[in-house]
Amino acid sequence: MSASIITLLFKWLKQPLVLGYIVAGLLAGPYVRIFPTVGDMENINTWAEIGVVFLLFALGLEFSFKKLMNVGSAAFITATTEVISMLLIGFMVGHLLGWSTMNSVFLGGMLSMSSTTIIIKAFDDLGLRSQRFTGIVFGTLVVEDLIAILMMVILSTMAVSKEFVGEELLMSVLKVAFFLILWFLVGIFILPFFLKKAKRLMNNETLLIVSLGLCLAMVVLATRTGFSAALGAFIMGSILAETVEAEHIEHIIQPVKDLFGAIFFVSVGMLVNPSVLLQYAWPVVIITLVTLVGKSIFSSLGVLLSGEPLKVSVKSGFSLAQIGEFAFIIAGLGASLKVLDPFVPPIIVAVSVITTFTTPYFIRLANPFSEWLYKVLSPRTREFLDRYASGKKTVNHDSDWKRLLKTIVGRVIIYSVLLTAIWLLSVQTVYPTINGMFDSPGRWLSVVMCLLTLLLMTPFLWALVSDKYNSPDVFLKLWNDDNYNHGRLVALILFRVSVAVFFIAGVVISYFSLNYGIGIVIAVAVLGLILLLRENLTQYSHLENHFLTNLNGREEAARNRYPLKSRFNSEFSDKDIELTSVWVSPYSSYIGKSLEELPFRREFGVNVVGIVRGERRIYIPQSDECIYPQDKLIVVGTDGQLQKFRSELDIRQDFPDEKNVRQEVTLHSFTVDEESPLLNKSIAQSRLGKQYDSLIVAIEREDELISMNQSTVFRLGDLVWIVGDREKIRQLLMRKKHV
Repeated sequence: MSASIITLLFKWLKQPLVLGYIVAGLLAGPYVRIFPTVGDMENINTWAEIGVVFLLFALGLEFSFKKLMNVGSAAFITATTEVISMLLIGFMVGHLLGWSTMNSVFLGGMLSMSSTTIIIKAFDDLGLRSQRFTGIVFGTLVVEDLIAILMMVILSTMAVSKEFVGEELLMSVLKVAFFLILWFLVGIFILPFFLKKAKRLMNNETLLIVSLGLCLAMVVLATRTGFSAALGAFIMGSILAETVEAEHIEHIIQPVKDLFGAIFFVSVGMLVNPSVLLQYAWPVVIITLVTLVGKSIFSSLGVLLSGEPLKVSVKSGFSLAQIGEFAFIIAGLGASLKVLDPFVPPIIVAVSVITTFTTPYFIRLANPFSEWLYKVLSPRTREFLDRYASGKKTVNHDSDWKRLLKTIVGRVIIYSVLLTAIWLLSVQTVYPTINGMFDSPGRWLSVVMCLLTLLLMTPFLWALVSDKYNSPDVFLKLWNDDNYNHGRLVALILFRVSVAVFFIAGVVISYFSLNYGIGIVIAVAVLGLILLLRENLTQYSHLENHFLTNLNGREEAARNRYPLKSRFNSEFSDKDIELTSVWVSPYSSYIGKSLEELPFRREFGVNVVGIVRGERRIYIPQSDECIYPQDKLIVVGTDGQLQKFRSELDIRQDFPDEKNVRQEVTLHSFTVDEESPLLNKSIAQSRLGKQYDSLIVAIEREDELISMNQSTVFRLGDLVWIVGDREKIRQLLMRKKHV
């Protein structure tokens, strides 16, 4: 009851709902007696753990592994910078507070991890999910979650042995990498096919049950292999994110996520003990300030080092300025190992709650702070930062050698994971199970199992050694280059062959008591036989085509359904500009006014390129076109412009289906050359909108997007991007050859 009342109050006050849930938890918890309190905290904690699982599952649905790869370098650099910095700062703060060495080490670990659940909820409440910087934040959180798993191994080892063991860390890294790659490959290979075949049996109810079942199955698998339940849920969400049903699943689990997410944040509020805040007020204040300032600075620095602009870096860094669920987990680990003093966990809970409160306000503060910071920096510093950020965006073609090396190393890792999985499954699971069914099976079982294992490995062994799937064109180009040293190319061939021989010999030696020499000889003979069997080419081609079809299915469906948006976002993926759509609230004050009267471009800087009104679609609307309730406006602008526009218009995202209009509207670009009739004319003088029913959405000058208005003049070499009627744009592009 208190949660519902407080939630409505915070909604009325236009404050983030996550803060309302925490206040409700405080009032309903065992430490505040104003209202009836919850007596069974154990059950509440169980429900809260389920809430974390569903929150991470929903995050995975929105942030797939392919997105992680797109922001991989930025996320890795940011997470590494933040974790290392906060580990050291936390350790030093612990010592300054007079804590023991182990307390200080654990404090550093707890301060280094940001809260995924809190950030997800804050972004939802503030309507920021679609902004560019959120991709970097989510990528950083994923990398942090992986680091947290390794950190718990290190802290456990240090707590028991009082020393750092590098071997255990290395094995943990390999284990994490192995299972992540294996789960992703197997999931992408199987799940899209399963969902496609079962589609005729699916409605909202059955799809919800199947999705949650898959989520919980991966949670069980993850916990049994030593990982967190949250990571398992995230991985399953990431796998399902690559399927064509991702948006549908995301929609139907929203109520489940909201319910259990609310329970989680209420449970966090119940952990707050006001008496502890008073008793340890100074440590709480000091650690809170260190968390807010330290994580903001070092997270922003990490994003900046990865080559992102200052504004994106500050917004990302300020979003990560809190601690949450992993801090609780690490505190619980220290308590269970009896290496943490009893006063530490309550302090961490208090710091977490305070930083949870401040997170939405820090996110809001990031934009004005970044603008202020940019203004106070010296011109030389601003120029350096702009040049550093733009340097990352410059097209940088890898050398042929680097391209070949990246392809081969990537494929060797993938094939090695698959071959290892087949090997371990055969030797440690299937063989012992079958062997237990017979009294004395004899040598024949080993022979049969060895042959079956090698048979399953054959397509991947063939692909590992064959040149067909290892950039053959680049390889031949380098081989035919007289100035190139062939030794490195030969070494790459021998490396791939050696890996294949290792796996074959490993399987043979596992089933037969042979010395390594004989095992290697047999392995070479078997590998030679595999290379002679051309059927392996067909088998592997079928497997790879099936995998790639599943992997790219969602993107292909999106390209077919939203051709204009897909093309636009592809062309401007490295620019701070976005094409999206917004829905006009029935209560908007702009209803009934024409585009000419409205301040969309003048005050917000956004351009309306289309209006969807029921079944009617108006692309490149005229200035006298009026806005009506329930209209969907297709608009172009930067992250900041669109955020301001949404908050002013009271709108929500929902991109319309373009499948029936993809032939009418298109995105094109042309360069202004010396013969162009646009040269030295302003946008108003060009009359492109009236003559060709088109709209200029962006102008690139010296590889940078420039701000534009009706008085902006076209210069020689400008790259102009326009949206409009396909046929009329074709006429424009053919005119006097100014393309």
